[in-house]
Amino acid sequence: MTSGQQRALQTLWPRYGLDPATPLDPACVFGRQAPLTLEIGFGNGDALLALALAAPHEDFIGIEVHRPGVGHLLLALERHGLQNVRVYNEDAARFLEKAVPDGCLDRVLLFFPDPWHKKRHHKRRLVQSGFVGQLACKLRPGGILHLATDWEDYAGHMLAVVGASGLFRNRADPGPYATQPGCRPVTRFEQRGRRLGHVVRDLLFERL
Repeated sequence: MTSGQQRALQTLWPRYGLDPATPLDPACVFGRQAPLTLEIGFGNGDALLALALAAPHEDFIGIEVHRPGVGHLLLALERHGLQNVRVYNEDAARFLEKAVPDGCLDRVLLFFPDPWHKKRHHKRRLVQSGFVGQLACKLRPGGILHLATDWEDYAGHMLAVVGASGLFRNRADPGPYATQPGCRPVTRFEQRGRRLGHVVRDLLFERL
C-alpha cells in the first residue's frame, strides 16, 4: 500500500466509505432516488470510476476486500470530486447478506473475478448457486446481472450456474454470450488477458 492510499483510507473513508453492519438506505446515502449499480470486486476501481463519471445521474456502490485497491479508488474519487460513488471494504457474500435490502439494486457487475482455473479450486469461484441466489434477491425484477471473464472454462461455468438458477433470462441474442456493451470500460485484467491471447466473454442476464 502506498502512503497516498493509506492517507486516503484514513481521511477519505468518512466521506466515501460505508459500514457493512448498517443496512443500506440508498436514498439516505446519496440524498436522492436514482438507478443503483453495485460492482463486486472492483480491483483498483478504474472501471467503477469510468462508469460513475459517464453517468452522473446514476449512483454506484463498489465492494472490494483488497485495501490498496480501495485506497486507489478513494484518491480518484477525491480527485474528480465525485458524489455518486460509495465504497465497502468487505467480503462480498457477507456484505450482501447483512447490508443490502432485497430488490434495491438495478444492476450488478462482476468483471474478471479470480477464475481459480485449476479444477481442484473450482469450489472457490465466487459464482456459485448460493451466491447467484443472493444476487437475484438483491436485484429488482428486470435488473441486470453483467458478468465478464477471459477464461473460457469460467464463462461456461457462469453460464451454467446462472441458467440453472431459473431466476434470470439470458439477454444475449443469439447467445449464449453477449457482445461487449459499449458502456463497460476495459479493465487492466482484460488487457492482460488479451495480451495472453484469451477471448473475453460478456454475459448479460435479466432478473425475472
